[in-house]
Amino acid sequence: MAVEGGMKCVKFLVFIFNFIFWVCGVALIAIGIYAQVAFNRALVISSASTTSSPVAILVLGVIIFFISFFGCCGAWKESYCMVTTFAVLLSIIFLVEIAAAITGYVFKDKIRSEVEQDLWEALHKYGKDQPLTVAVDSFQRDFHCCGVNNYTDWATIQSFMVNDTVPRSCCRINTTSCNIHPSPATVYEKGCLQSMESWVKNNIVIVAAVALGIAFFEILGIVFACCLMKGIRSGYEVM
Repeated sequence: MAVEGGMKCVKFLVFIFNFIFWVCGVALIAIGIYAQVAFNRALVISSASTTSSPVAILVLGVIIFFISFFGCCGAWKESYCMVTTFAVLLSIIFLVEIAAAITGYVFKDKIRSEVEQDLWEALHKYGKDQPLTVAVDSFQRDFHCCGVNNYTDWATIQSFMVNDTVPRSCCRINTTSCNIHPSPATVYEKGCLQSMESWVKNNIVIVAAVALGIAFFEILGIVFACCLMKGIRSGYEVM
């Protein structure tokens, strides 16, 4: 009877933790959508390889969402096959998350370099590519930035060099001459690369906290799933 009661407890815990995974999956989907919307303007400016993180978070959330549902069904029906599959898939996801975190840390400087290069290309194509021009203007207004490193970057662009101007999307104040002979008093002084980095740093804390919480529950879920697998295989009554 002690074993039976213990297995009932394990089965209940597996079910509860899978519900938590389901909530975590929903949270990741929400974060992924939020990040994708925020980076939507940058998707036109930057290459897909440097702005794919929101999509990866969204996909991971969807995967966890379905795996948690699979685990709940396995625990409820006491299916050894389903619980085993759940434990294996959860272990794979955990390892992939660790690999992704390590890869992101190792290549963070390369990603920054690629984003900077893409921003410079966007400046040189400004006015020649209409969708990109609209994206740059929208990005500068929303992130309160101008140029790549600062507003003086526009002085190196031929179309702005002659008249000493910057795009009106750089203006701090809404006047007809705010973009002529720009200065920190009239236009945003901070560059868009720095603004983007600040946005990422401000939001990475939320992402990291969610990721650590999910990783903790994943480990517990794997342990309890293995215990339930052992109980089912041994033929113990868990109902």
